[in-house]
Amino acid sequence: MKRDVFNAIADPTRRSILMSLASESQNVNALADKFDITRQAVSLHIKYLQECGVISIKKEGRERHCNLEVQKLLEVADWLAPFRKMWTGKFNELEKVLEDLQSKPKNKL
Repeated sequence: MKRDVFNAIADPTRRSILMSLASESQNVNALADKFDITRQAVSLHIKYLQECGVISIKKEGRERHCNLEVQKLLEVADWLAPFRKMWTGKFNELEKVLEDLQSKPKNKL
Protein backbone atom coordinates (compact mmCIF):
# COMPACT_ATOMS: atom_id res chain seq x y z
CA MET A 1 0.00 0.00 0.00
CA LYS A 2 1.33 3.42 -0.94
CA ARG A 3 1.50 5.82 1.98
CA ASP A 4 1.57 9.58 1.68
CA VAL A 5 1.88 12.64 3.87
CA PHE A 6 -1.85 12.66 4.61
CA ASN A 7 -1.62 9.13 6.02
CA ALA A 8 1.21 10.40 8.22
CA ILE A 9 -0.81 13.19 9.80
CA ALA A 10 -4.02 11.17 10.13
CA ASP A 11 -3.07 9.77 13.54
CA PRO A 12 -2.68 11.93 16.67
CA THR A 13 0.35 10.00 17.93
CA ARG A 14 2.12 10.45 14.59
CA ARG A 15 1.28 14.16 14.63
CA SER A 16 2.79 14.40 18.12
CA ILE A 17 5.93 12.67 16.96
CA LEU A 18 6.21 15.13 14.07
CA MET A 19 5.74 18.06 16.47
CA SER A 20 8.48 16.66 18.71
CA LEU A 21 10.83 16.49 15.73
CA ALA A 22 9.98 20.03 14.61
CA SER A 23 12.53 21.58 16.96
CA GLU A 24 15.32 18.98 16.78
CA SER A 25 16.16 15.49 15.62
CA GLN A 26 15.79 12.85 18.31
CA ASN A 27 16.62 9.22 18.78
CA VAL A 28 13.86 6.64 18.89
CA ASN A 29 14.24 6.05 22.64
CA ALA A 30 13.91 9.75 23.44
CA LEU A 31 10.74 9.90 21.36
CA ALA A 32 9.33 6.76 22.98
CA ASP A 33 9.83 8.24 26.44
CA LYS A 34 7.39 11.04 25.60
CA PHE A 35 4.44 8.71 25.01
CA ASP A 36 2.35 6.52 27.25
CA ILE A 37 2.53 3.62 24.80
CA THR A 38 5.04 0.84 24.32
CA ARG A 39 8.36 1.47 22.59
CA GLN A 40 7.27 -1.08 20.00
CA ALA A 41 4.15 0.98 19.23
CA VAL A 42 6.26 4.15 18.89
CA SER A 43 8.66 2.27 16.61
CA LEU A 44 5.74 1.22 14.41
CA HIS A 45 4.59 4.84 14.17
CA ILE A 46 8.12 5.91 13.30
CA LYS A 47 8.34 3.24 10.61
CA TYR A 48 5.01 4.43 9.22
CA LEU A 49 6.22 8.05 9.16
CA GLN A 50 9.38 6.97 7.37
CA GLU A 51 7.32 5.08 4.77
CA CYS A 52 5.27 8.25 4.24
CA GLY A 53 8.49 10.17 3.63
CA VAL A 54 7.98 12.76 6.36
CA ILE A 55 10.90 11.60 8.49
CA SER A 56 14.26 10.07 7.74
CA ILE A 57 16.25 7.84 10.04
CA LYS A 58 20.01 8.03 10.37
CA LYS A 59 21.93 5.37 12.25
CA GLU A 60 24.64 6.69 14.54
CA GLY A 61 26.33 3.80 16.30
CA ARG A 62 23.64 1.83 18.07
CA GLU A 63 21.12 4.67 17.96
CA ARG A 64 18.66 5.64 15.28
CA HIS A 65 18.04 9.38 14.99
CA CYS A 66 14.83 10.64 13.42
CA ASN A 67 14.80 13.81 11.36
CA LEU A 68 11.80 15.71 10.08
CA GLU A 69 11.56 16.02 6.28
CA VAL A 70 9.89 19.43 6.09
CA GLN A 71 9.81 19.52 2.30
CA LYS A 72 7.44 16.53 2.25
CA LEU A 73 5.07 18.30 4.66
CA LEU A 74 4.74 21.16 2.18
CA GLU A 75 2.29 18.93 0.32
CA VAL A 76 -0.16 19.55 3.16
CA ALA A 77 0.40 23.31 3.01
CA ASP A 78 -0.14 23.27 -0.75
CA TRP A 79 -3.35 21.29 -0.34
CA LEU A 80 -4.60 23.69 2.35
CA ALA A 81 -3.84 26.85 0.30
CA PRO A 82 -7.31 27.19 -1.32
CA PHE A 83 -8.99 26.73 2.06
CA ARG A 84 -6.68 29.30 3.64
CA LYS A 85 -7.69 31.80 0.93
CA MET A 86 -11.37 31.06 1.58
CA TRP A 87 -11.02 31.53 5.34
CA THR A 88 -8.97 34.69 4.91
CA GLY A 89 -11.81 36.10 2.81
CA LYS A 90 -14.37 35.10 5.45
CA PHE A 91 -12.33 36.70 8.24
CA ASN A 92 -11.97 39.89 6.19
CA GLU A 93 -15.75 39.99 5.75
CA LEU A 94 -16.25 39.47 9.48
CA GLU A 95 -13.75 42.23 10.25
CA LYS A 96 -15.73 44.63 8.03
CA VAL A 97 -19.00 43.74 9.75
CA LEU A 98 -17.41 44.29 13.17
CA GLU A 99 -15.95 47.64 12.09
CA ASP A 100 -19.39 48.71 10.79
CA LEU A 101 -21.00 47.70 14.08
CA GLN A 102 -18.38 49.57 16.11
CA SER A 103 -18.76 52.73 14.06
CA LYS A 104 -22.55 52.96 14.60
CA PRO A 105 -23.66 55.23 17.42
CA LYS A 106 -24.77 53.33 20.51
CA ASN A 107 -28.35 53.76 21.66
CA LYS A 108 -28.67 54.74 25.29
CA LEU A 109 -31.57 53.21 27.20
